[in-house]
Amino acid sequence: MDVSEEDDYYYHENISFNFSYEDYPALCKKNDIRSFAAIFLPVMYAVCLVVGLAGNALVVAVYAYHKRLKTMMDAFLTHLAVADLLLLLTLPIWAADAARGWELGEAACKVVSACYTVNFTCCMLLLACISLDRYLALARAQGQEQRWWQGRMFNRRHCWKVCLVVWMTALLLGLPDLILSEVRWTSDRSVCLAIYPASMAGAGKATLEMVEVLLGFLLPLTVMVICYCSVGRTLKGLPIESRGRKWKALRVLLMVVGVFVVTQLPYNVLKVYRAMDSVYLLVTHCGTSKVLDQAAQVTENLALTHCCLNPILYAFMGSSFRQNMMKLAKKFGERRRKRRRENPAVEEGLEMSFNSHSASRETNTFPI
Repeated sequence: MDVSEEDDYYYHENISFNFSYEDYPALCKKNDIRSFAAIFLPVMYAVCLVVGLAGNALVVAVYAYHKRLKTMMDAFLTHLAVADLLLLLTLPIWAADAARGWELGEAACKVVSACYTVNFTCCMLLLACISLDRYLALARAQGQEQRWWQGRMFNRRHCWKVCLVVWMTALLLGLPDLILSEVRWTSDRSVCLAIYPASMAGAGKATLEMVEVLLGFLLPLTVMVICYCSVGRTLKGLPIESRGRKWKALRVLLMVVGVFVVTQLPYNVLKVYRAMDSVYLLVTHCGTSKVLDQAAQVTENLALTHCCLNPILYAFMGSSFRQNMMKLAKKFGERRRKRRRENPAVEEGLEMSFNSHSASRETNTFPI
């Protein structure tokens, strides 16, 4: 295999989800795909990073300020925000990789690749935990009989055990990236990608990808549908005078499931097709290979947008979180007024420059 063929064989724009955009033999030159990725991926990663950091950092700040997590939902939301943040912080590295190639060495390649997979998987599993916790909370409120695992596992005392199982499961799925990721030099740049041994090139790799689809998509989706359907049936049985609140709650549930399906389904369908191709060699044409490469880039970024939407879907809609956020805002305002009294000259200068802008932010930022 000459240098140009090796370039086509090994090149990929991102290592996420344990597969390369160049899984196929040298079917054709893909300079146009690389040029598209060098522009598209950094732009989309930047948008996800800015939006996701703002929302998830606010969630962590609110719960860190109150220090004590009172419910399992509080714990799950905190872990979800931390996993989202750790995932989002890898995006600048992948953006630089898409634009200029990998420049951080093989150790960083292994760690960053594993970090991406671990935190993405952890986010998906935590969404399943949140769905189950909502269902159990409603069941307890309705006085329904609880099974043994509901009382022993899903309570505040054992919450850390559930979160530990989630993180350990995600870490296991990240091990292949940690072990197999390597830096390879192509004709014009270094790239970070997972290099599977010959014994895993077909069935072994397909098995790993199917496990990711099962735990990172099918399991959370199944738990969501079952739990939220049960919640929906309970809400529909509420008295007629509660109709307004009932339909509002149902719309929220439908939106949560709908956003999950829209953002995650396309990429996981593509992963299943890739897994089948690694065994049955379905792709034999250059055009098809290019289409799949571009589809992987677009659908992966669509899947990443869920990290930006998690704070809106799960935290900001909760009344308890909004109350905690208002307390934090009130505390921040009190400290600001205290500094104003201590430094009147400085504060007067700030007011001359930013009075109208800061006034609108103080009244509009937190009561979302």
